Amino acid sequence: MAFSGITELSPGSVYALQNAFELNGRISAYPDSARGYSVSNCYLLKADGRSMLLDTGYTAHETEILEQLGSLVEPDAPLSLFPLRINEFMSVSNAMAIARRFNVVECFSNVPDIEEWIEFETLRGEERNPILKTTIIERGDHSQVALSPGRKVDVLNAPIRLISTRWIYDAASKTLFSSDMFSHLWRDREDGPWLLGDNDTDDVTNYSFVRSFLLNTRYWWIEGGNLTPIRKAVADVYDRFEIENIAPGYGTILRGRRHVDRQFQVLDDVLDQLDRTRVAPAYVPRGLVR
Repeated sequence: MAFSGITELSPGSVYALQNAFELNGRISAYPDSARGYSVSNCYLLKADGRSMLLDTGYTAHETEILEQLGSLVEPDAPLSLFPLRINEFMSVSNAMAIARRFNVVECFSNVPDIEEWIEFETLRGEERNPILKTTIIERGDHSQVALSPGRKVDVLNAPIRLISTRWIYDAASKTLFSSDMFSHLWRDREDGPWLLGDNDTDDVTNYSFVRSFLLNTRYWWIEGGNLTPIRKAVADVYDRFEIENIAPGYGTILRGRRHVDRQFQVLDDVLDQLDRTRVAPAYVPRGLVR
């Protein structure tokens, strides 16, 4: 049975709903040659009787995610959905199933009429899915949305992205939810571990591995690009927020400032060395290891 579990990142406040999948060359978020296991991470933030779910997971994990949510959220408690990549299946696939089971009061989006982006199911006869309220997030690189009357989270236009992507910073837990960035730590075993603590060793993250991972996934386009603005934008996130945890949409969660420093430093090194002032632009098909 595939691994499925809940990891509490901040007591009573932040939870990771983690569900494993096999890496077999069919997962576009990972290199074609990657083998082993990873997890999709949906994150539940709670405050003052309200909750916010960042991403809704793959359809293959619908049963597990509904059970995980059911253990953390009362059916009548207000729940907001926030897909970090509105045109990515992992971010939106179970939104309607969740809305049928729980009291979803809104869905944050950068486009109107969120149902048109998240309603994938075939309905029969008189069946109708819930109508979700769309809460439009502000344009620009930085805004805030309310989790509860007393707690807001920062919404960032992801400084490096292929598609429309948001990063979230939660000051209460000092956690950066980084969507498809910093997602390169997978495992040989499906049961992880899927959380790397401050005293644990990260024997994966180095310049060569991260460079290869980015170029063989959705960041193939950065080689030879004008990366100076991206480096500045990433550095701004690092300098601006007091990040103690990195919570990616896939793979191992990183806890502790030591890991945060290393992730940002290695990413900056890779972007620096792949800048157009150092290498020529290149386009290669997926699967060609660089």
